[in-house]
Amino acid sequence: MLNFRTKFVAVGAMALSLGLGAASAKAQEFINVLTGGTSGVYYPLGVALSEIYGKNIPGVRTQVQATKASVENLNLLQQGKGEIAFALGDSVKAAAEGDKEAGFPNKLDKLRAIAAIYPNYVQIVASQEAGIKSFADMKGKSLSVGAPKSGTELNARAIFGALGMSYQDLSRTEYLPFGESVELMKNRQLDATLQSAGLGVASIKDLASSVPITVVAVPAEVAQKLGAPFKAATIPAGTYQGQTEDVPTLAITNILVTRSDLSDDEAYQMTKQLFEHLDQMVAAHSAAKSIKLEDAIKGLPIPLHPGAERYYKEKGLL
Repeated sequence: MLNFRTKFVAVGAMALSLGLGAASAKAQEFINVLTGGTSGVYYPLGVALSEIYGKNIPGVRTQVQATKASVENLNLLQQGKGEIAFALGDSVKAAAEGDKEAGFPNKLDKLRAIAAIYPNYVQIVASQEAGIKSFADMKGKSLSVGAPKSGTELNARAIFGALGMSYQDLSRTEYLPFGESVELMKNRQLDATLQSAGLGVASIKDLASSVPITVVAVPAEVAQKLGAPFKAATIPAGTYQGQTEDVPTLAITNILVTRSDLSDDEAYQMTKQLFEHLDQMVAAHSAAKSIKLEDAIKGLPIPLHPGAERYYKEKGLL
């Protein structure tokens, strides 16, 4: 009898141990979505993506992390501190190449693509009273170029270089997130802000509803000089209050990036659920209207994750 009870307890303990092991393994199925500042476009889209994954991928817990966007996101992925991240195409290319100036001392070899998504537009907005009507008029003015070594700031640096200018031409350079830049402009403490984001970004909408603005053009020659992943684009008239004309600028594709050590099944599900629930992404921000399945594998500077590749093969894109 004692022997039977001992065996029973042992078997029970083993079952409990296996059960806890399974529960522990299940708890590790976690998706941390790396976004950007809360006043940008990455954040609301990241929240929507997190909700889509949480509801449609069995056994997964999700979290959204606000960050300094592209450069920080890519470094966090390399360190295993996130499962999927939003990042600008030129930042992804710089990360894969180990561009020190861009904030990548070494090549980030664990980065894998899930999908090319919507384009970011370089949007330079000045207060009307600053008298900035062209990019050349930035000389002697104050400008916020985004958080240090963010994707936005890398875009700013590239544009200045292409036009034979530098931050030294400004009276003051601020390295601030979108929301903080706008607050300074509202208080007449800053002349202009450069923001690389989807059209209709909340920060600039907020600014345009508070003070008269000028949307400053980026000359078409800049796209030609910089080449891929930059391309000439237009900010349509009426995108922001008081903007009465189309404004030429640059666009850069955003990419959803993951890690090479994420399981193929999880990467497959992250890709599949994104494209099966695009309506929820569009509801979160209109920039998601530009996310198209047929464009998802175009112009990627890093390899696709095998799980994402599997989904695109199913859809006949590969």
